[in-house]
Amino acid sequence: MKIVAINGSPKGINSNTNVIVSSLLKGAQEAGAETVNILLAEKEIKHCKGCHSCWFNTPGQCVIKDDMMEVLSLVGGANIIILATPIYFENISGMLKVFMDRLTMTGNPHSQENIKSENQDLRPAEIQPPKLMMISNCGFPDKSEFEVVSHWFKKVVLKMHTEIAGEIYVTQGKFLTSQEEKLSSIISNYINHLEKAGKEIATNMKLSELTKKILEQNFIIN
Repeated sequence: MKIVAINGSPKGINSNTNVIVSSLLKGAQEAGAETVNILLAEKEIKHCKGCHSCWFNTPGQCVIKDDMMEVLSLVGGANIIILATPIYFENISGMLKVFMDRLTMTGNPHSQENIKSENQDLRPAEIQPPKLMMISNCGFPDKSEFEVVSHWFKKVVLKMHTEIAGEIYVTQGKFLTSQEEKLSSIISNYINHLEKAGKEIATNMKLSELTKKILEQNFIIN
C-alpha cells in the first residue's frame, strides 16, 4: 500500500494543510503503508504552456524542464493519491492548479477519438488508476466554502476514471497551528482522530462516513 500526498499550500511544511496531511500519513504509516508527502512549495513547477508536445511530439515527456518529472516519479506506484490545499478565493490554491494542469502529459489524446462520454474508460482492464482523496481547510466556520472544491474534485475523479477514497473539509483550519493554550487539548484530540483516519485509509482504502463526520466538526462553535 502506497499513499502519496500532494500538498498545494504555499506555506509548505508550516501550513495548516500540512498538519492535517502529516498526521493522516503518520497513522497510515503506522498501519503499514508506504507514505510520501510532496510539498509543492519546495518544488519548481512551472505553468503548462498548452503546446501539447507531450501528446504529439514527445509522448509523455514535457518540454518544460523543472521538478515535475521528479514529482511524478514519487507518485508512481501509488494506490491512493491525496490532493491537499487551503481554500484560496473559494477554490484550490494556484500552486495545486498549476500541478494539475501539468498532468496533461499523462493523458492519451488518441483515447479521445472514439470516446462517447466522460464516463467511458478506454484503458486496458489491467491498468488500475490510484484512488483519489481530497483534503482542504479554510479559516471560516462555514462548510459552503468547500462547495467549488468538492465539485471540482468529483469531476477530476470522473475524468481520471477512478474512485474516491475520501474527502475531508476542515473549517476553522487556522486553529491547527494556533498557540492558544485553551485550544491545545482540542487540537491534540483532533490530531489523534486524523491518525486513526490514516490507519483506516491504509487498511480499507476508504474513509468511513463516521470518521469524515468527526473530522469535519468545527473546533469552536460560536
